[in-house]
Amino acid sequence: MFKINVGGTCNVLLAALDAGVKSIVYTSSVATLGIHPNVPVSDEETSVSYEDMIGAYKQSKFLAEQEVMALVKKGAPVVIVNPSAPVGPRDIKPTPTGQMILDAAQGKMPAYVDTGLNVVHVEDAAEGHLQAYEKGVIGERYILGGENLTLLQILTLITKYVNRRPPSIKLPQKALLPIAYAAEFASRLTGNWEPFVTADGVKMSTKLMYFSSEKARKRLGYKSRSAQEAIADSIDWYRANGYFK
Repeated sequence: MFKINVGGTCNVLLAALDAGVKSIVYTSSVATLGIHPNVPVSDEETSVSYEDMIGAYKQSKFLAEQEVMALVKKGAPVVIVNPSAPVGPRDIKPTPTGQMILDAAQGKMPAYVDTGLNVVHVEDAAEGHLQAYEKGVIGERYILGGENLTLLQILTLITKYVNRRPPSIKLPQKALLPIAYAAEFASRLTGNWEPFVTADGVKMSTKLMYFSSEKARKRLGYKSRSAQEAIADSIDWYRANGYFK
């Protein structure tokens, strides 16, 4: 992750500059932003440090963004966007968020933890990139998000759309942590499947990952549709492309 997210970012930006590219939009992540118990909704200015980053993904994205800002100070024409959790069509792998939607829609998530995240329609995030390219200020960051929802609210939207009951069992994060370590160990041992829960994921779930896109709305003209529509579009695409078993 560090080679790709940090080294790869620097390589691409330096190559772009050598080629004479006049404007660059760098896709960061809300994972690099600050989250504090006394700040209900974070924005681009919420304080944060490397020590706040949990796991290799967050750490590598944080360092990559630092490298981008260092290049900006040297004259690189870069605008930064920080998408939240993208949801919608064409999530081929699927991503972790997409897998959660797919599992919940198929009745494979009977329990939940007390956490929350910001859900954005992937097409709104894409449009936000174009708006940042056209109207963004060099060196500025713009959160491209949607709705802030608890995990239970998200799972309820998913299950309601497919006529299933939402999960009724609430699990404490402390109980999940040893299970996550065991799943990761088994995954490394076999090497042919991804753990259904990770330790980093459990640790991150103790924080409400709520963000504001107000800056992007005011300065870029950014708009986002409802999480319900994003989830519906995601499920429809999975169903149409044979992901439901």
